[in-house]
Amino acid sequence: MSYTRRHLLQGSLAGGATGVLTGLVQGQEGSGAKTIRKKPRGIIFCVSDGMSQGVLSMTEAFSNQVRGKGTSWWELLAGGEAVLGLMDTASSSSMVTDSAAASSAWSSGKRVPNGQINFDENGKRLESIGEILEKEQVRLGLVSTASITHATPAGFASSVLKRGQEDAIATQYLNRVDVILGGGSKFFDPKKRQDKKDLFGSFAREKYDVVKSRNGLLKSKSRKILGTFSPGYIPYTIDRDQNKEMQKVIPTLAEMSEAAVSRFLDDDASFLLQIEGARIDHAAHKNDIGAILHEQMAFDDAVAKVLAMIGGRDDILVVLTSDHGNANPGLNGTGAGYRQTDESFSKIAKIKGSAEFFLQRWQQTKTKTAGDLGQLMEAIYGFKPSSQELDALMDRCAGKKVTEWSHQLSNPVGLLGQIVGNVTGVGWTGICHTSDPTQLTSIGPGAGEFSGLVRNDSVRDSLLRLLL
Repeated sequence: MSYTRRHLLQGSLAGGATGVLTGLVQGQEGSGAKTIRKKPRGIIFCVSDGMSQGVLSMTEAFSNQVRGKGTSWWELLAGGEAVLGLMDTASSSSMVTDSAAASSAWSSGKRVPNGQINFDENGKRLESIGEILEKEQVRLGLVSTASITHATPAGFASSVLKRGQEDAIATQYLNRVDVILGGGSKFFDPKKRQDKKDLFGSFAREKYDVVKSRNGLLKSKSRKILGTFSPGYIPYTIDRDQNKEMQKVIPTLAEMSEAAVSRFLDDDASFLLQIEGARIDHAAHKNDIGAILHEQMAFDDAVAKVLAMIGGRDDILVVLTSDHGNANPGLNGTGAGYRQTDESFSKIAKIKGSAEFFLQRWQQTKTKTAGDLGQLMEAIYGFKPSSQELDALMDRCAGKKVTEWSHQLSNPVGLLGQIVGNVTGVGWTGICHTSDPTQLTSIGPGAGEFSGLVRNDSVRDSLLRLLL
């Protein structure tokens, strides 16, 4: 069903207190009081993809440990001004959703089967929120550390039967999405696309500034922009931080977010901006505690930048959430009376690379002895495993079976995560998405729409009620 402005304006705002940003003047009784807006001009919808509840608390502790300061999301939870809730994340085909179905629920207002983007279980195409906003001349932006055509951003602006149809997704963004920033250049490049279409050229002809480097992003002043900074995903933050060349050419999520927000604050047009920290999910799939905490800190840096840019305004709503949990990482107590817990957790700071980077380096190692593996573990993880752990990891990386009663963890990344967990105290339930509700934190005009337990398929109506 297509929504009209009149139809949406007939809907009443959901109950609950309206959050306000720090620094805004709160409405009070009496003369001279400033009235808080009930509806925002713009909404910034921030998605920490695959973030289980434990990630938030561990990132707060990790940030304090390595940077001497806490996180913005934790500060919002503690500050008393934000509206708090939980997201009910199921899809139509499973209690456990994937990102395609989750984003489709937010966008179409209907739960769909996993793997599909805005197509229901009967194969019926559903209208994305981006299509409605395009008709109503509400601007849309998408930012992600995955390919920008990946499931979560794609759900806001496209409809495809299979989430992997990223070539098709890219074509649907043209003139529907004003700000497009992330990875995935291969889906716009005529040399890489199967149909050989030059989407870079198509976007340029429609007045998009097409940029492919961090420097190009920082210099760009255009209202519309297509920025792709890697062929596929943006590299993990923990790996980027160790590579000066990457740092020169690939922007951070905070830098992409700043570039996006600035383009929406420059005028009075209504807008919806989705910002995704995608690689939190990817790190969780790999039971990678070092990568996931650095990714969550990078996401939080983007949140901090957003809040700083809109500080003092009363017309922007910020929503922070996740589409689903993943692998449920948690810090376990270690030692007698759990007194070694803090020391164990502190060892995460010694990790210098992602599990993906570690396994790539191991594959490139020629001799592949236990001694080689131990040296590589020590160089990247800061400790040398026991001989039994090294033997088991070598066997599993070589495709041999090892004794592991958890089928979820009987693979190289699952085994590696357990070995690292023996030192850091961090455990994992598996390597897959989970069914638990996710954190939901909102601040600004209309935040009351997202209080309590919120079904993912109710988000679309809330967004449209507030924007139209």
